[in-house]
Amino acid sequence: MKPDQLLRPAPAGLYCPAGDFYIDPVRPVARALITHGHSDHARAGHGAVLATRETLDIMAIRYGEDFCGTMQAAAFGERIDLSGVTVSFHPAGHVLGSAQIAVAKGGLTIVASGDYKRGTDPTCTPYEPVPCDVFITEATFGLPVFHHPEPKAEIGKLLTSLRQFPERTHLVGAYSLGKAQRVIRLLRDCGYGAPIHIHGSLARLCDYYVSRGIDLGDLRPATTEKASPADFRGAVVVGPPSAFADRWARRFNEPLVAFASGWMMVRQRAKQGGVELPLVISDHCDWPELTATIRELAPSEVWVTHGREEALVRWCELAGIPARPLHLVGYEDEGD
Repeated sequence: MKPDQLLRPAPAGLYCPAGDFYIDPVRPVARALITHGHSDHARAGHGAVLATRETLDIMAIRYGEDFCGTMQAAAFGERIDLSGVTVSFHPAGHVLGSAQIAVAKGGLTIVASGDYKRGTDPTCTPYEPVPCDVFITEATFGLPVFHHPEPKAEIGKLLTSLRQFPERTHLVGAYSLGKAQRVIRLLRDCGYGAPIHIHGSLARLCDYYVSRGIDLGDLRPATTEKASPADFRGAVVVGPPSAFADRWARRFNEPLVAFASGWMMVRQRAKQGGVELPLVISDHCDWPELTATIRELAPSEVWVTHGREEALVRWCELAGIPARPLHLVGYEDEGD
């Protein structure tokens, strides 16, 4: 069996004809396999959804309990037969519940990695390499310029700023699923024990992380209706980046805006966003991690998707590994 016969790009996403299912489809389909809960990969309206327990729970939190017709939870490593195609879910290390999906039939195995990272992150199960013939990799930071620093060193910048400007409220922009919880946990692991205030949109997801055994410490609502700006002097407030552009953010005491994202390596992005303290903390692989992963797996072929595809394809070709871009559309960088 040729790889294109087992899995191929289609308008709705990656499609498996033999099993009649899609992986992370961008429009409603009859049967969807979902790698993780970010909205560019996990959409509502599918007939049947197969995903990890955490991803299903996260989709229910974000879209409501009726986000699909039927659902099935897959445990990591469990082999599931779908019309003669064997699928299994394996940790991707991106966010809580994130998975790579292995698709196998007729002696051929393709691994769709979804979004993944190799760095340490206690808020999710670490990435595990899965032997395969074809590896489908993201390329969000697929350019040699991207070398992400140590996350705790970036949190050290935030802690230094808190000491230097004890009167200012530090507003940390972080996407609501994965990044916010990781930043909070990083602060705790770096010794920050004070209460952390969170935007209301983060509450249910943070509560869910805590219910799955991830300690985030003392979290409090960042409500200003019954408080004065002085009540947040020297405090850390975590919220989605979009919230920092509205009146809510201006209610705090001399707000200092930070943003946790791999894109903060690009100074122009930080400047355009009015970010005073960029924190380069990514939930995706950087260039060395992408290339090291491909070397480690040593697949017969690499397919590259959503990101800087051409540079990674070229690197694979120079390394003697056949590769091609998939040019899938509809996937953004919500998780970073």
